[in-house]
Amino acid sequence: MDQPLIQLKGVYKSFGVNHVLRGADLSIYRGEITTIIGKSGVGKSILLKHVIGLMTPDSGVILFLGKPLFKMNAGERKALKQKFSYMFQGTALFDSMTVFENIALPLMERTALKTDKIKERVTARMQQLDLGDIGDEYPSQLSGGMKKRVALARALVTDPEIVLFDEPTTGLDPIRKNAVHSMIADYQKKFGFTGVMVSHDVPDIFYISQRIAMLHEGRILFEGSSADIQNISDPLIKDFIRGFEMRHDNLTGLMPLAQGVKRFHEAMACLQSNQVGFSLIMFSVENLEKINESFGHVAGQTLIKNFAALLQQNLRITDICSRHGMEKIMLILPNTTIDQARMLCEKLANKIKATDVMSGLPHQDLCFSVRAGFAEAEHDSLLENMVAALDAAPNMVYDFRVC
Repeated sequence: MDQPLIQLKGVYKSFGVNHVLRGADLSIYRGEITTIIGKSGVGKSILLKHVIGLMTPDSGVILFLGKPLFKMNAGERKALKQKFSYMFQGTALFDSMTVFENIALPLMERTALKTDKIKERVTARMQQLDLGDIGDEYPSQLSGGMKKRVALARALVTDPEIVLFDEPTTGLDPIRKNAVHSMIADYQKKFGFTGVMVSHDVPDIFYISQRIAMLHEGRILFEGSSADIQNISDPLIKDFIRGFEMRHDNLTGLMPLAQGVKRFHEAMACLQSNQVGFSLIMFSVENLEKINESFGHVAGQTLIKNFAALLQQNLRITDICSRHGMEKIMLILPNTTIDQARMLCEKLANKIKATDVMSGLPHQDLCFSVRAGFAEAEHDSLLENMVAALDAAPNMVYDFRVC
């Protein structure tokens, strides 16, 4: 594996008799989103502040591309800080400034951009976060959720190399929470920044994070991929994740990914022991990125929410529907052949009307394109192989559009 961009080795931090970090080790890799999870009050935000240098460890070392921060001179430290942007948990907006001025502040302080270019960039970020009409308002006039989105726009307006997010979705409703996650993921793919996030949004953050780190009693108990942590055998980690397993996905109302995977394995066991087959359909929003760019991430997540609700209304009671990613929904159809699955999609395409999918949105010229890939399970099928086959086999794809 490549050298970590940022690395914490044996970091300790205490506040009087409160020992928050007790030898924390963490590796953060360039171009990935790493999310730090754990119970409330374990020191996740303290760890994040050590990453950016807002706090100095009592002992241990923090390295940037292998070089300890304490060995950097003043010029190197200043240059490093220019690469960072930070979204504080409490938003840290300036009450004496308008929303527009708050978002523009990093550009005014760090760049030599002219006024018209600053206005152009700030306006674009405000539109993408559904903040287009509040530029002249002050933070005291905003709801807590609206303040979060303003703070996020400010964190991203400089196109930073490294962005630290401290609970970026606290106080947001499910649509806007998922819109923020979607926007973070989109920007990360588009600009390649390295993201470090503190979050309680399990399992939502599993959809956008390349790496997960779990902080427990001052140490990193787990560090690895989203898939790995959901399959881990450690009882402490399993108990923590299990606390979220029975919850429905807060955007779609469907089963979360982990429950969908569990139901897939149950269907496979039934196939292998009782010869009761099943088919799999994976619905993917094909033009979500374009929708996000043209109408905003809130519109994109509203469409997914509406589409999921319509799916549930038109399925059999035995069908199993779960969220499988930011833009994917997995449907398990027990005792169903692939031809029957195709017939179901044709039925859905006829029943799902544009007016229903567009409910709650003012955009009449918006086009919502969904691709449905089919696969029929065999005795030795693996979920990851079936999903890959759905993406790679155009002869087993059924497209329908809602425009």
